[in-house]
Amino acid sequence: MAFPARLEPVMLWRDPVRLEPLGLQHEAGLAAAAADGELWKLRITSVPAPHETRAYIETALAAREAGHRFAFVVLDAITGEVIGSSSYHDIVPALDRLEIGYTWYALSRQRSAVNTTAKWLLMSHAFETLGAQLVGWRTDNYNFASQRAIERLGARKDGVLRHHALRRDGTVRDTVMYSLAAGEWPEVKAHLEYQLTKPR
Repeated sequence: MAFPARLEPVMLWRDPVRLEPLGLQHEAGLAAAAADGELWKLRITSVPAPHETRAYIETALAAREAGHRFAFVVLDAITGEVIGSSSYHDIVPALDRLEIGYTWYALSRQRSAVNTTAKWLLMSHAFETLGAQLVGWRTDNYNFASQRAIERLGARKDGVLRHHALRRDGTVRDTVMYSLAAGEWPEVKAHLEYQLTKPR
């Protein structure tokens, strides 16, 4: 299957979440989700403050138009409540490669099945529909919770890019890089299926 030159809008669903393309209609919901835990105060993430939410969405939409990021809003599959966001980014069709990032969830939805389910949806779509040969992740070297979450997904740590990117407070971070190759996906998928369906 050929990796598409441009990603088309798609809705992805698996209980308890639904992912749909992020748009300006989600502004109020996204602001409310970020307010659940005042997530914009975390220096190691890029969650928008309430007054930044519209600009955050507009930036994501411009990046989608340019072809290098496709942002999704994460919704509660039953109520439709906005509970966070995640994106495909650094999309390189010539290499059949993309990354998953810009991920955050309302504090009350963290440490639940939300992240694993959303990532299962994004990885399944990337490998099985888009034809990606590699999916990558990157995170702040001090975002240990994110690193653990990525590793629980089955991704492999590739290394650390030192002095790589600016944080929101102006300091420079090291970036921890992870990836998962297409050939590794069937085993990882089986393990995630087990995690999502095992009795709790």
